[in-house]
Amino acid sequence: MNIQQLYEYCLSKKGVTEHFPFDQDTLVFKVGGKMFALTSLSNWEKEIPAINLKCDPKVALELRDKFEGINPGFHMSKVHWNTVTINEDVPDKKVLHLINHSYELVFSSLTKKIKTEIENLEN
Repeated sequence: MNIQQLYEYCLSKKGVTEHFPFDQDTLVFKVGGKMFALTSLSNWEKEIPAINLKCDPKVALELRDKFEGINPGFHMSKVHWNTVTINEDVPDKKVLHLINHSYELVFSSLTKKIKTEIENLEN
């Protein structure tokens, strides 16, 4: 997986916006104004790509045990976030699944009003 594929996949999800709230390096994807994914662009350039994704706490622990490339979230809550190293032992299909999982967790926490607004958006 490359940064363009990751970028396009995240933006293809309904209601997703991109931001640089911390610095010019950290690309953040949000739904309903809440983060569900973030990645360092310079790490992609250094060929050490990774993405931070929100995760159900129980699932997060299981994933960390199963994959060397999934670790507690770097600079994030270690309970609710994982850092997934791209192009290691986590298959691209699994990375996409984890992006979906993160998106759904954040989407489900939004207010009914915001969810309805997002659901009514045209892709």
